[in-house]
Amino acid sequence: MFSSRLNVARQDGRRKVKLEPKLAAVDVTLSKRGSYAAAAAICLARAFGSGRPKKLREIAAEMDIPRTYVSQIVGDLVHAGIAVSAFGRDGGYRLSRSPDLISVAEVIEAAEGPLASQRCALGDGPCRWHDVCPLHETMTRATASLRQVLGSTTLAVLAERDAAIARGTYPVPDDAHPHPAAIKVGDSVHVELPADAVAARLSAGTSWLTAQAQASDAEELTIKVGPGGPGWLGKTVAVHLGEPETSAGRLIVPFIWEASGTGGLFTRFEGRLQLESLDPDRSELRLSGLYRPPQGRAGLALTEALFSRLARASVRSFLRQVARGLEQDYTSASPAPSISRS
Repeated sequence: MFSSRLNVARQDGRRKVKLEPKLAAVDVTLSKRGSYAAAAAICLARAFGSGRPKKLREIAAEMDIPRTYVSQIVGDLVHAGIAVSAFGRDGGYRLSRSPDLISVAEVIEAAEGPLASQRCALGDGPCRWHDVCPLHETMTRATASLRQVLGSTTLAVLAERDAAIARGTYPVPDDAHPHPAAIKVGDSVHVELPADAVAARLSAGTSWLTAQAQASDAEELTIKVGPGGPGWLGKTVAVHLGEPETSAGRLIVPFIWEASGTGGLFTRFEGRLQLESLDPDRSELRLSGLYRPPQGRAGLALTEALFSRLARASVRSFLRQVARGLEQDYTSASPAPSISRS
C-alpha cells in the first residue's frame, strides 16, 4: 500500500540518488486492485440477505468496476475463501459466510497481500544499519495498529455505511475526500400505453433497453451540445436494471448506464427508472439520478454549463427513444383488425 519516495540508481560505479517531487501528504490509500476488491465485497454483502447470487456484470455496473477486471477481482475473493461461485442460469457469486463474520482486513489482503512492510522504512541507510533501522519498531507498531482496525471492522459495517450513504443519512466526515463532481438530472416522458404493458417490457431484461440507448439521437445530441461531431458521445456499452420494487402504486427500478466513446470519454448515470400509471391507456416513465462528468481527454473540453446540457439532453434523448420503441413494439405485436364482408 505504501510507495517509495526515493529512487536509487547507479551510474559509473557510483550511487545516484534522485528525489521525487514533494507530495502534500503520505499516500496510504489502497491500490486499484485493493479498492475494487473492497467495492466488490460490499456489493456481495448488500446482496447477502436476499440469498441471490450476483452476476459479474451486476457487480461491475453497481460498483463501477471495469468489466475487464471484475472477474480477476472476484476471483481474488473466491481464492481467499471470502466468496463462492455457482454455475448455471441462476448462478453467480455470493459471500461464503455472513458479512458480520468477514473482516475488512481479509478483503484487503485477498487483493493486496499481507499487510506488512516489505522494505526498510529508511531505505538503504548508513552502513551501520545492517539489520535494523531506528524507525523499524515504530513502523511495525503502526502497521499492527492499522491491521487491528481493519481486522475489527466487518464487511457488514461497510455495507450498512454504504446503504446510509445511498439514503443520504450518513454524515460526511470533516476529512472526506471529494469525488468527481456529478450533477442531479431527471426527466420524464409519457407513453401511450397502459402501465402493465410497459412493466412487462421492463421486466423482460436489459438487452432491449441497451438497444434503445444505442439507437438514441446521438448525432443530434453532438450537434446541440458536443464539441466533436457524430460519435463524440460514444456508444452505450452497458445498461443495468436492478431489482424492481413497488411503492405507492409506482414501479421503481434501480438503473445504471455506462457509455464509452472517443478519446477515452466515459460517462456514467446512476439512478432509478420510475413507472406510474396516468390512466388506463397512458403511463409515465421518469428517469432521475446522478450523471458523472466524462473522464478522459475528451472530457476536458466540457465546461460546467456544457456538461449540464449534455446530461439533460442525454437523459431526454434516451427517454424519448424508449417511449417510441415501446409504442412501436406494442403496435407491431397487436393483431390486425379483421374486416367483415357482408
